[in-house]
Amino acid sequence: MSDASTQEVSLLQPLEVLRRFAPHDFSIAAFFQRRCAALGDAPMLEYQDQVLSWRECARRVDQAVGWLKTRGIGKGDRIGLMAYTHPGTVVLMMACARLGAIIVPSNPEFEVRDSRYVFEHAGVSGVVCSPEALGRVRDATAAIRPMPWVLMYDDPSREEAPLAEQWQQAQPDTTTYDGKADDTTLILYTSGTTGFPKGVMHSQRSYLLTAEAFVLRMYLQPGERVMCVLPLFHINALMYSLGGSIACGGTLILIRKFSAASFWRDAARYRATEVNVIMSAAAILSRRPIEEFDASHCLAKMFLAPLNQDLLDTFTHRFQVPVLIECYGMTEIPGVLSNPFLGPRKLGSMGRISPHPDPAIERPQVRILDEQGRDCAVGDIGEIAVRTPTLMQGYYRDPEQTQASFQDGWFLTGDLGWHDDDDFFFFYTRRKDVIRRRGENISGAEIDTVVGSHPDVLECAAVGVPSDLGEEEVLVAIVARSGSSLDLPALYAYACERLAPLKRPRYLVSVHSLPHTGSMKIAKFRLKLDLKDLMARATDFSPSSLP
Repeated sequence: MSDASTQEVSLLQPLEVLRRFAPHDFSIAAFFQRRCAALGDAPMLEYQDQVLSWRECARRVDQAVGWLKTRGIGKGDRIGLMAYTHPGTVVLMMACARLGAIIVPSNPEFEVRDSRYVFEHAGVSGVVCSPEALGRVRDATAAIRPMPWVLMYDDPSREEAPLAEQWQQAQPDTTTYDGKADDTTLILYTSGTTGFPKGVMHSQRSYLLTAEAFVLRMYLQPGERVMCVLPLFHINALMYSLGGSIACGGTLILIRKFSAASFWRDAARYRATEVNVIMSAAAILSRRPIEEFDASHCLAKMFLAPLNQDLLDTFTHRFQVPVLIECYGMTEIPGVLSNPFLGPRKLGSMGRISPHPDPAIERPQVRILDEQGRDCAVGDIGEIAVRTPTLMQGYYRDPEQTQASFQDGWFLTGDLGWHDDDDFFFFYTRRKDVIRRRGENISGAEIDTVVGSHPDVLECAAVGVPSDLGEEEVLVAIVARSGSSLDLPALYAYACERLAPLKRPRYLVSVHSLPHTGSMKIAKFRLKLDLKDLMARATDFSPSSLP
């Protein structure tokens, strides 16, 4: 791929962008306050028909701090979030950071079972939600003691004043600044191989370092208009879109829910210059009717991974987005690798080490380790291990998993990869039993538990299979109990009743037996060797394939 060095002339250097603002102490409050003081009435947020200035957002944060204090919220308290993207989430996050409180986001489409685990494990004091999630949130929090308060951003039923009105009625607090750089600010739950999500803790410092590093990764400029189409429970939206737009002093355009049909219309309407998407969303956009495309858009750059030649050609030529940047990161280690914005870039690569713009900040380190923990030679496949200043603080209330994730101070990603002579890194596969679907991690073990609970199932195994939208779909191979007649449509309905939509399998296939290890655990890696045959025999339960 060619360099983007021709853009160098008109772009401020990333460190210049950051140094337009007074230094901060790596607390989110100071980071936000410096930009509010400098930018005043310039637009910070746009949402639907609302435009909120930096000054107005700061005023709302003062009100939210006062309101949260009346609820008894202080340092270390956890606030659950189960909402579609809304300006209130930005205000809530800034307010909680000032108090030293912690946001615990959850997917607003989670079923009760999923959200109950997250909110119970985190021990939330309250939950803010969208109207669509209210019933599930109340069911999920009913057994928590003391019972958390539950409020909505918007309340069409008018059961009580929506949260925004309650904030407005509170006495603003302009003096409380209890949150510090190394206080936890986010607990993001990510599924692992055990079936139980792990709560990834990030400090205010790691949040800010990730946000500021994104200015370098995408060469964000002072006039940047960042369109956020990913949900604000996702690390990409929280740290890259929200954090990055604050770091550069640009404008954040919030889209309530991703819609492929309106994506280009929204991009043109809001004059967006940068957007972050996941591969499945990009694949959907590439297949939409060309009539939905609006050539008057101003998108100059897109953050997207993984990237292939077809998507690159489609977005650069047909959709006229000149720069697409491919990268790598995890909830535990955001912002580690990225293809350089000014080049060179390598298609299909996770990129090179992506540092903070300030050379005084510790630089991330990445190694490829063999089974004995030794460095692999160039081109050899091994486990990706990372050291980075944006590293998580650990897994919440899970010291054993935290300890198991490190080796001699290096975080073990569980992902396998390799690097070349030019220090570009490449992803190979996941060692962990995690299925990556639509930008989210799904635990194969959780799906095994649900499908395996059916009375006609002896044992089963969920594996990820290639998706035509990129990333993976879920296939479950099932061994029937002796004497039972396995009804796959009935089994699919059974699974759908017990799994969130994101976790429901697309393919079910009946098999005579499953491979096992010496300790009698199902050997999923062996099962994947027969994927071609399994896919050929599987029943496809995608909506388009159903009668």
